[in-house]
Amino acid sequence: MERELRSLLEAVRAGSLSVEEALRRIRHPGYEELGFACLDTQRAARQGFPEVIFCQGKTADQVTEVFRRLAARHGNVLATRAPADIYEAVRKAVPEAAYHAVARVIYLWRERSLRPGAGPVLVITAGTADIPVAEEAAITAQVMGQRVERLYDVGVAGIHRLFGHLDKLQQAGVLVVVAGMEGALASVVGGLVAKPVIAVPTSVGYGAHCGGLAALLTMLNSCAAGVAVVNIDNGFGAGYLAALINRREEEKDAGSLP
Repeated sequence: MERELRSLLEAVRAGSLSVEEALRRIRHPGYEELGFACLDTQRAARQGFPEVIFCQGKTADQVTEVFRRLAARHGNVLATRAPADIYEAVRKAVPEAAYHAVARVIYLWRERSLRPGAGPVLVITAGTADIPVAEEAAITAQVMGQRVERLYDVGVAGIHRLFGHLDKLQQAGVLVVVAGMEGALASVVGGLVAKPVIAVPTSVGYGAHCGGLAALLTMLNSCAAGVAVVNIDNGFGAGYLAALINRREEEKDAGSLP
């Protein structure tokens, strides 16, 4: 929103936009009707980041049109659960768009200044199979301006691997713990740090794992304090929440929050 207002004011000052037209745009209802979607044009002003596109269930043309319109308004844009063919369609309209194949994320990252935060967002996985969900969280936090570090394949089957990185755990501002199977790693990490831990259950596991339900219930029943849980495979939700928490800590340190 700030970027849009600055652009409008500069256009008025330069004489390329009338005061009346600038007022008309400011009074815009806050959304844009596209027929197949109703684009929320004020989400960045309300929540600090533009509307994020969930690609699953949408056509390539639909995703491309929404992405193109968001890219015209904002420096950073994010689209999740995107297959490679949708990325190719988006790239034709927005050549700057990049793609992370493992995370299945399309992103535009023009404004790359990273916030200092209370420390980096540390994304941890129990196993290698959890990396796609973890990368979705990591890319989301990065595009939202956070410093991100990764620590992969340190699950409870070989817990000594985690203990070799205790300094990194302590230095993080927020920790995102991604685990499938029984999902025990989040509780272990939660018992080691005095920082917020966001647990992400994944659908990795054998039959009784029930598509991630076993890990979800383990994380919800964690006896470690300070552990919050998002939905199964919801790396995006974890990365977004981690960025908001770290951003608030940064604002508190700067004295803009009580």
